[in-house]
Formats: sequence, C-alpha cells, structure tokens
Amino acid sequence: MTLQANSAPQNLHSALDIVLDTAYQGVDKAAWKNLFASARQSKLEQFIQDLFAGKHINNSEDRPALHSALRNLTKTPVLINGLDVMPAVSGVWHRIEALCNKWVGVTDVIHIGIGGSDFGPRLAIEALAHVPGIESRGMRMHFLANIDTAELARILARAHPHSTRVIIVSKSFTTLETTMNAKAVLAWLHESGCTKGQIAHALYAVTANIPAAKEFGVEEENIFPFWDWVGGRYSVWSAVGLPIALQYGFETFKQFLAGAEAMDLHFKNAPLEENLPVIMALTLLYQQEKHDIKAYAAIPYADALDWFPKWLQQLDMESNGKSVDRDGKPVKHSSPVVFGSAGSNAQHSYFQLFHQGTEIIPIDFIAVREPMSDRPEALAHHRILLSNCLAQAQALANGKTASNPNDVYPGKRPSNLLLLPKLNAFYLGALLSLYENRTATLGALWNINSFDQPGVEYGKVLAKPIEKALASHQNDIAASADIDAVTAARINLLNS
Repeated sequence: MTLQANSAPQNLHSALDIVLDTAYQGVDKAAWKNLFASARQSKLEQFIQDLFAGKHINNSEDRPALHSALRNLTKTPVLINGLDVMPAVSGVWHRIEALCNKWVGVTDVIHIGIGGSDFGPRLAIEALAHVPGIESRGMRMHFLANIDTAELARILARAHPHSTRVIIVSKSFTTLETTMNAKAVLAWLHESGCTKGQIAHALYAVTANIPAAKEFGVEEENIFPFWDWVGGRYSVWSAVGLPIALQYGFETFKQFLAGAEAMDLHFKNAPLEENLPVIMALTLLYQQEKHDIKAYAAIPYADALDWFPKWLQQLDMESNGKSVDRDGKPVKHSSPVVFGSAGSNAQHSYFQLFHQGTEIIPIDFIAVREPMSDRPEALAHHRILLSNCLAQAQALANGKTASNPNDVYPGKRPSNLLLLPKLNAFYLGALLSLYENRTATLGALWNINSFDQPGVEYGKVLAKPIEKALASHQNDIAASADIDAVTAARINLLNS
C-alpha cells in the first residue's frame, strides 16, 4: 500500500497559479470530510473573519493581529477601535518610497535587528538577489543580529564608514542585542572620523517606541513607525522590510506586498475545501493525529530560498510552541519542531533519517517551475533539480522492499508538493503569506494564541544576574535565588 490517492485531481489545489499537491499525504475522501467538519466545529471560518476584522484575537495581550493591513494595497479601511489604520500605513509607504529616491552614493547599509526584525528582510534580500535581471541599487546590505562580535567585526571590516547608513530595528527599542550592536556601530563611525552631524544623518530607526529611538539619538524624521498590533515575526511587511525597497526599489517592495495581499484575500474568501493555508494546516494536523509526529521539514528546491526554513522556524515555533491553550488548559498538540534547508543539498545531509529512520517526519517540498538563473545550462540543471524533488517524494511515499534489511525503505512517509510558477517579489510575498496564514490556522485549530510569545522572556530575565556575576570576575559565586548551583559552577569556571 502506498500513500497515493485513487484520484489525483482531488489532491490538486491552486491559488494565484500556485499549486498544492497533497497526493502523498494519504488522506482519503472520508478523512478530508472529517477534517473540514472538525475545522468548522472549531469555528475556523469565524476566526478568519475576526483576524481580518481587527478583533482582539491576541487575547493574552488584548490586541488584534493585523499584519495583513501592512500589505493592504487597496487601502480598504481597516478599523481598530473605530479608527482606520490605513492612512498611517500608507503614510509609511510614501516615506519609504521617498527615502528610496533620496539615497545617493550609499555603499553600505547595516541593518541591526534580531528575530522578527531580522529573518524576514534577510530572507527577502537573499531570495530576490537570485531573480534573473532584477535591478539592484548596488549598495551592500549587511544584517547584524548576533551579539557575538564575530558578526560585527566581519561587517565593519567590509563597510565604508563615510558612505554607510545604519537602520536600527526593534519594536520595543529595548532589545539588548540590538541596542548593544547599535552602540558598537556608532562607536565605529565615530572612530572612523565621522562627525556628530554625519552620524545623525546616517542613523535610522524602525520601531513602535518612537520616544526611545529619539532618546537613543535618532532624528525624528529618520524614525519609521510600526505598531503594537504587528507581531515581530509578522513585521517584514512594515518598515521592517525597508531594506527590500532600498536594495531593489520601491516597486519591487510593492510587488512583495501585492503577493502577500493576494494570498490574504484567497485565505479570507476561499471556501475551506479550496483554501491553501487551511488545507496545508489540515494535512499537518492529520499527521499529528495519525502518527503523533514531533517534527516536520520544509525543503525548498531553490537555493534562493535557503533562508526560508529559518524564517519558518520562528514563525511556527514562536507562534505555536505552547503547552496551554487560550483558556489556560493543557493542549493535545502544538507546533512540531521545524527544520529544513535547500534541496538538493539536504538530500546529502539528513534525508537518510526521512527514508529509514524510526520517526515519521512530514515534508513540504517547495519547487519553482522556472530556473533562477539565465545561465545557458540553467534549464538542464533545473530539470535535474526538479527530478530530484519529485523522486524523493515518490521514494518516501512508496518505499521499497528488499531481502537485505539495510535496503528496505518503509515508505508511507507523507509530503506536500508546493509548486510556484516562478520566484519573484510577488510570489515570495505570496509564499510567506501562505505560511503565515497556515500558522494562524493551526493556532485556531489547536485553540492556541499564535500571537504572543511569553516563553522567550524568562531566559532574558535570568541572563541579567548571570552577566553581572560574569562581569565581577569572581570565581567564588554561590548559588542564589537567581542562579542555581550548576550555573554558579559554570560562572566560576568561566571566571577562573
């Protein structure tokens, strides 16, 4: 028995010329009927409407999750507490466009942010760099996230201080890694001979905390706002995505937003049975119920999307990595572990586990019809790339019998195929929006709040007394309320 369905067409779903093939999920008609019935019983359709209507679906923080407004190019009114947010959003678009036209002679941009302030724009810059013929403004875009000074040193060794611009991105403007890295870059500019006025001219901020940015020294006209109803991991559509516009032009940024908006409209309006984010969510839920899966992989057969699984890790695991639901009750399922990297490289890394390991790990295979190069050998290479993608899915689904146990492939390993017609700004935006909406759907099905992340804070709190103890250089630190015995011993080891 294989995971193939009896009728291929019922497994093909499409929107915006993106095709989703679920044939290898092993879900028959009766199971699909039950899945859609369960989704309706979970009031998923009402959740989708509430999401776009600005209802306070982020119940723990009592606010909406309206990142969709950031790509609402039609400027259809979006009300929060009776106030239309679209004039403010479109005002930021105009400022981004004006800045794109203003910058001349800039050689380097240092984008300082971490987490949601980093993954989205970094992914987009990397992915769009592979689009054949895309117009780049020639400036070098550097992403500084890690507090490890190795990343800082590598960037500063390449950048030209007198023609560098710095963008500090932090929703709260209190993120430790971001503020420390920003101070280090400002010190480098000063040490390189830049005057106070030149530094002020070079410094920009993207934040929801405008007073803190001004106090840091950013001039008000250089501050781009976003709002508390935008979660960090959903923020690339805001001025957080400024590097996309600066690097590739404002029209490219608009196409990125347009693709996301088009997928939003599909998610909002399509029946559940035709709704790509919903169908993808239900396939994962089905595998959780059937196999109690603990992980899934996203494998883009496009080198341009190598950063996509890293972006997706934050999206899924920070959104839905919860052990209690909206009502504070224990959950049966939440986010699996997410991992992946570009195919076919991934085949030579961990696919052995997929094929013959004891765990069943569902896979999203993501492929692009058109090659991402205009090299003369591009078509031949792309044909081999796609054949590997299809072959891996087939082998995982069907397996292979053999007399030698080492040569047995169990099969029945589920996967989706997501096929993009091409990879450009529009379809990159659509892809990210598809997964954002799938993540929100899964949260609704699990009754989890996908828009808070309290679990990331505790370690930050504990880091403060530990850093103070390390700074003391004492090797006789004792256990305390803030530092347990094991950590105290490790501090002493580092201080010795």
